[in-house]
Amino acid sequence: MNIALIAHDEMKDTMIGFCIAYERILKNYGLYGTGTTGKRIMDETSLDVNRLASGPLGGDQQIGALIVSQDIDLVIFLRDPLSPKSHEPDVNDVVRLCDTYNIPLATNLATAEL
Repeated sequence: MNIALIAHDEMKDTMIGFCIAYERILKNYGLYGTGTTGKRIMDETSLDVNRLASGPLGGDQQIGALIVSQDIDLVIFLRDPLSPKSHEPDVNDVVRLCDTYNIPLATNLATAEL
């Protein structure tokens, strides 16, 4: 199973905490992460993350392409719902593609932990 890990800047610390808490489980899967999120996960855990571009520089689109090619089985996308993003259309595309291809999507810590 391959898992995409994405977090807006305001949620990166939450993602790191999640990865630390579930490191023993996550190490059994292929992990993909956008730019800084992937780097921070690797710096702060022993997890190996296939790093893509930063979200605003095309990383969200790369995750979308992996969803379309059926190479992603689960997306954990910790979004900041209160701050608008310049790349919001790309963010929305990831959500839409998860719905289109029936990929489970967690957008907050509570759903990620399920």
